[in-house]
Amino acid sequence: MRIIKIVLWTLWRVWFYIMMAIPILVMFPFLVVSILKEKWYPYFFVMARIWAKCILYGSGFYYKLKDTANLDEAKSYMFVANHTSMADIMLMLAIVKNPFVFVGKKELSKIPLFGFFYKRTCILVDRSSQKSRMEVFNRAQKRLNQGLSICIFPEGGVPADESVVLDGFKDGAFRLAIEHQIPIVPITFPDNKKRFSYTFFSGSPGLMRAKIHPIIETKGLDIENKEDVKKLNEQTRQIIYNQLMDDLKKSIN
Repeated sequence: MRIIKIVLWTLWRVWFYIMMAIPILVMFPFLVVSILKEKWYPYFFVMARIWAKCILYGSGFYYKLKDTANLDEAKSYMFVANHTSMADIMLMLAIVKNPFVFVGKKELSKIPLFGFFYKRTCILVDRSSQKSRMEVFNRAQKRLNQGLSICIFPEGGVPADESVVLDGFKDGAFRLAIEHQIPIVPITFPDNKKRFSYTFFSGSPGLMRAKIHPIIETKGLDIENKEDVKKLNEQTRQIIYNQLMDDLKKSIN
């Protein structure tokens, strides 16, 4: 029985990566055109959302959104969420209508085909380089000036220990939000670890829930005040952590 499960998991995981490639190949000419000019990014974003939904549905996932934020599509926000799965990227694109740009690690740019567009549309950061981290602020400002939002997974990566409910948050997202005076939008993904974690022989098709929490304003906060950054970080993390724990308790009961 175990051998059968391993074979099915392998086939399913391989299919997930095939599904990542198929929509890109189908839309390739349109995707390439949409990245020729930065002002055309909203068109790329529309196709990225189609790509994400194709992968989710094609891999046997369906999602349910609870939105309590009442977002204004004309405003810019800082979207932050817990990070446990590669599917977090797809689910974020599927549920958020406001065009946004990911701030992510440069290593993902090495993924064939996906990486071609990733490095041309996202704000890449080399976490080992102080200069790279500082350049993120300048590139984020440029994107915000274009009316876009920013998305960061503030844990800075997926915890190696899958028993960790929520890792500590880095300050980058909160410093950016305060610097540019844009609201924080906390988002919780309670099912992605169970559905599609980074452990290869694990997961299953099924429901992926997402909750968009009420926005947290940053007006009046000072980036030079370390206490402001710390409080914003802790407030945001606590909202996501509480939701994860609440869902965990319900699943146990």
